[in-house]
Amino acid sequence: LSGCDSGFGQATARHLDIMGFRVFASVLDLQSPGAQELRQSCSSRLTLLQMDLTKTEDIQRVLQHIQAHTNSTGLWGLVNNAGFNDTIADAELSPLGKFRTCMEVNFFGSLELTKGLLPLLRSAGGRIVTVSSPAGDMPFPCLAAYGASKAALSLVMDTFRSELQPWGIKVSLILPGYYKTGTTCDPAFWNLHKQQLLASLPQELLQAYGEDYVEEINQQFIQFMKVAVEDLSAVVNSITEGLLAANPAVRYYPGQGLGIMYFIHRYLPYFVRDLFLKGFFINPKLPRALRREHHKDVKK
Repeated sequence: LSGCDSGFGQATARHLDIMGFRVFASVLDLQSPGAQELRQSCSSRLTLLQMDLTKTEDIQRVLQHIQAHTNSTGLWGLVNNAGFNDTIADAELSPLGKFRTCMEVNFFGSLELTKGLLPLLRSAGGRIVTVSSPAGDMPFPCLAAYGASKAALSLVMDTFRSELQPWGIKVSLILPGYYKTGTTCDPAFWNLHKQQLLASLPQELLQAYGEDYVEEINQQFIQFMKVAVEDLSAVVNSITEGLLAANPAVRYYPGQGLGIMYFIHRYLPYFVRDLFLKGFFINPKLPRALRREHHKDVKK
């Protein structure tokens, strides 16, 4: 189970431990508050492992540990939960490095871990449950780097689902709504990254969009996350069902409002979907270079 420092990973690790399972929980930092909390609240069956999904040596070390401790029993389930995003900005304003980091953690890291554990999962005829995002299915404004990595993740897991059927492995995707997890609801975290983004932008781009444009989308995002759900149990229950149900669903959609969102996405024209996503999530103001007052200033 990856990404157990906070959020869904931490809550799921605790839940599976209470149910009596032997859990290998990976965390970015063994001294993090979330890791300490798991140590205190869980049984001795739970093993905490340090892993940064961008580091092959970390992944290999975790794979070796799990192989050594499950050779006799096999491995029943893998939960790919770790995820990363620290940028709220238009795709044009998001540095290429941010796209790469999202891909490294959310796609390549999960892919490497999955491929490494597949021999153990195949011998047990086990399960793979992966936490993706509706942002991987729809073009949420200002989430291109994160959304693109989750789209790749969803697709590769769907491919595994079809290819691993002969081995008896069942693969499920979890596409949660809006929940309070980790740093997602910490305004200080987003303000810091917004300042770093503004400092890194080329002058021409900053002129075209305007600093107030970037400020505004970040403010809207922070406002939006204030209504995020604190109770993570719907997601934990979906992950648990993916691991344990005789016939788990291919996709789980825990959270409010996803039904209407997917209905609009599938059956209504694109412009309706785009309007809905802007109204529901972030509706950026006009970039500075397109505003009337800017044109007046230029004419003067």
